[in-house]
Amino acid sequence: MILHVRLVGEAADLLIQKLNQMNVDFDEKFIRLGVALHDTGKIIHCQELVSPGNQHEADGEKLLISKGVNSKIARCCVSHAKWKSMECSLEELIIALADKLWKGKREVDLEKAVIERISKLINQDFWKLFIELDFHFENIASQGEERLARSA
Repeated sequence: MILHVRLVGEAADLLIQKLNQMNVDFDEKFIRLGVALHDTGKIIHCQELVSPGNQHEADGEKLLISKGVNSKIARCCVSHAKWKSMECSLEELIIALADKLWKGKREVDLEKAVIERISKLINQDFWKLFIELDFHFENIASQGEERLARSA
């Protein structure tokens, strides 16, 4: 699980660097903490470390809240997977995106949601940003096979 956090963190670092280059106003610490905690529920649902499942999401959020973690951060346990069906902050979307890109997976709807949010924050044309960020997302995803090899 620690290795997973490190690998997702690598993708998140690249996204954070890009956001900083673009002068986007965001909470970098929130993203880093969310990446570290997003799969906390897998402590309870150990089978989901090796097999698909989503029980870790809500249970991870509950566990973190019960231990005094801020509910906004604890929510990353759910939002990293349920971003499509809930209102998410840019930071939550970045965490979800890093959790996809680290392994080379492109999630078009998620990427568009991130680009849309950034375009509003920096008042820039969506399609201009799309070209720039799509290239960046592909660069991160292109390292997915190498990251997956390190995760084995």
